[in-house]
Amino acid sequence: VQLVESGGGLVQAGGSLRLSCAASGHTFSTAALGWFRQAPGKEREFVAGISWIRSSPKYAETVAGRFTISRDDVKKTLYLQMNSLKPEDTAVYYCAATGVVAVTIDPSKYDSWGQGTQVTVSS
Repeated sequence: VQLVESGGGLVQAGGSLRLSCAASGHTFSTAALGWFRQAPGKEREFVAGISWIRSSPKYAETVAGRFTISRDDVKKTLYLQMNSLKPEDTAVYYCAATGVVAVTIDPSKYDSWGQGTQVTVSS
């Protein structure tokens, strides 16, 4: 499966952004999709995930209540609505796909990755 992210940019603290991830290719084999982020000098970390089979999303504690993950099955697009952004949310955000049915926070379980989109939150 091929993944292409968009929607990143520069925003002031307290602002909002919506990221999109368009999927193509053998999407029938994709069981779950997730968003990860990586800040300079830090490891890639799980942000949010959602399964194509079960819609119950999963969030990292640092973003729960501020971010919302959703999917459009017809458009084969994954979204991440980010509200009340903080400077510590600054990172490159990646969309990823896994054949594991349940959402997993382990990036090594994801088979396909997008190229990433930069999100910068100014204070």
